[in-house]
Amino acid sequence: MTPSSVLKQRLKQPEILVAPGVFDAFSAMAATNAGFEALYVSGASIAYTRLGRPDIGLFGLEEVADVVSHISERVDLPLIVDADTGFGNALNVQRTVRLLERSGAAGIQIEDQAMPKRCGHLDGKALVSKSEMAGKIRAAVDARRDEATQIIARTDAIGVEGFEAALERAQAYKEAGADVLFVEAPRDEAEIVEVISRFGADIPLLANMVEGGKTPAKSAEELQEAGFDIVIFPGGLMRALAVTITEYFQSLHANGSTKPFQDRMLDFKQLNDLLGTPGILEAGRKYDGEAE
Repeated sequence: MTPSSVLKQRLKQPEILVAPGVFDAFSAMAATNAGFEALYVSGASIAYTRLGRPDIGLFGLEEVADVVSHISERVDLPLIVDADTGFGNALNVQRTVRLLERSGAAGIQIEDQAMPKRCGHLDGKALVSKSEMAGKIRAAVDARRDEATQIIARTDAIGVEGFEAALERAQAYKEAGADVLFVEAPRDEAEIVEVISRFGADIPLLANMVEGGKTPAKSAEELQEAGFDIVIFPGGLMRALAVTITEYFQSLHANGSTKPFQDRMLDFKQLNDLLGTPGILEAGRKYDGEAE
């Protein structure tokens, strides 16, 4: 089965799918080793790590595709890819879907913000019209090469037009052919319950857990009980790494040595074992020329 088919079949199961946010092949490999079944390629985390900038629409399609291709070459898990606005109009969306599919995406998330977008938990967002976004979803569905590739429609309307408008938009995107709905940033338990009540029986629903964001923090178990099918933790790894990186550099600067920090580090052998270096080198030996 292709990763897209695996993802599609997995979403038919009753257990919620937990997809941690990753941003490169190393983080994807570590998440795979931890036992996750799918990964979320986070646009925010790509902005943080590649640009050192916030999630405000500063990178483009080719940069995302490059990240996805490196990840898919290293791991076999289904990749749900954050494609922001689709990087333009309906024709741009079609190119986005085709390129990300070729790069290894099993699910492609497109949102209804106007360009340049910004993180769904920031204020000051602007939206394209409901009809334009519905057209972009239809274009995405028509463009995919693999019918199993999941088109995920996200609406950011709660923070712009209000909750009822967000539900109306989600309904329109569902009718346009979206495989999964993502109503971004419900603000309280009542809004969460209403999203599930309105759509949960008809289409898989995705929840987004952002530490310190606008949506109440919940565990995967709680979200499954509520009725969600997928939960992503897109920036959690970066928020954890930000602490570790800061403390590492502070320690190195203060001590002129990594020794005080070594109980929080892998040594040379441990890192190479994690990377699979011995196995990779062994696999390469069969191509070595015979000794003379």
